[in-house]
Amino acid sequence: MIGCAAYDGAVPTLLDIGYVVLAGLAAPWWLRKRRGGWGARFGRVGELPACDRPRVLLHAVSVGEVASLRPLVPLLAERAEVVICATTDTGVARARELYGEAHEVVRYPLDASWAVRRFLDAVRPDAVGLVELEVWPQFVKACATRGIPVGVVSGRLSERSFRGYRRARALLSPSFARLARVGAQDAAVLERFATLGTARDRCVVTGSIKWDAVPLPGEGDDGEAQGRAAALRAALGIDPGRPLIVAGSTGPGEEALLHGACPPGVQLLCAPRKPERFDDAAAALPGCVRRSAGGAGGEAAQDRFLLDTIGELSTAYRLADVVVLGRSFGPLEGVKLHGSDPAEPAGLGKAVVIGPRFGDFRVMVEALREAGGLLVAPREELANTLARLIADPGERAGLGERALACAHANRGAAERNAGLLLDMLASRGG
Repeated sequence: MIGCAAYDGAVPTLLDIGYVVLAGLAAPWWLRKRRGGWGARFGRVGELPACDRPRVLLHAVSVGEVASLRPLVPLLAERAEVVICATTDTGVARARELYGEAHEVVRYPLDASWAVRRFLDAVRPDAVGLVELEVWPQFVKACATRGIPVGVVSGRLSERSFRGYRRARALLSPSFARLARVGAQDAAVLERFATLGTARDRCVVTGSIKWDAVPLPGEGDDGEAQGRAAALRAALGIDPGRPLIVAGSTGPGEEALLHGACPPGVQLLCAPRKPERFDDAAAALPGCVRRSAGGAGGEAAQDRFLLDTIGELSTAYRLADVVVLGRSFGPLEGVKLHGSDPAEPAGLGKAVVIGPRFGDFRVMVEALREAGGLLVAPREELANTLARLIADPGERAGLGERALACAHANRGAAERNAGLLLDMLASRGG
């Protein structure tokens, strides 16, 4: 293991050199992806105005993590100025949509020392909360040098990710050792953070804020949400008189799998995880109605729909008779993925099905599975599972009721994680 002093001597320079080399090698890929915000990626975000309250920076990678902050942000905003930070183009766009009217939204920089330095000079946080993980060495070190405490909220570190981090433990341990606090989703995750170098007395089990991020029926803007769902149904031409399966966050090959497994006469809506896959997903759903086209586009009845937009999946879930969680059905087309977030459909009381590869969301899936609120179906059993659920409203209702009860029982993580971050501010004198 590298001590912090030795680490601070040579490793940052080596990391910067490595980042430059990797950036050069990856440049053709980035250009094909047409990523935006390059100035901000190199730390040029514009100096934020001074504030008479302490400033907390919350960093979430993409759309799912950004949305999970909804219950946490107002709790922190009672005591501090909150700045939201995201990495991906879709994450930044979603953060601006959800929080931009009341809070500053910035893009997270690349982990090169000069980019991090510019970013911190402009944002000047008093504390940083990293959502789920995102422990980048240069960023954590720069914050430590400036006396800015960094913590992890709703910490998630899967067994698969842990194995990879552990192989690089000598390089990464100083970064984990610098974490001021870790709010882990469960005891196993806490142990993984401790093994990687975070002091055990700085770690506590807080649960996942994603359980809190979904308003239960009757809470929040439930009436407005129902109105948005009705508008989406009308825009796509979904028949309310026929069952609908909604497949969320689908990955490569899964649209074709679901198209073949969907029972005859049942409608199917697929929402791919990544925008760059929208065209491939449309090709796998012959004759599908695309949300981006603006309407059903014809008199003929449709039974395949593609949600090729960002931020509407939760609305689509409200229309579902059965929800299938994508990125979970094994090595399709040579791609290995590891599940999707079950909290939202569970919190809506839906019958939820997921494939057997759910390692990135194991804590939540196992909680639902133990409560009898979720079914795990391998690829070869998916068609039979869907046919049985569509044919049995009672089974669907039972799954949904137990899923909703599980979601309710697991709430409270937002308050615990807010307390963790406010304790960090207090320890700094904020």
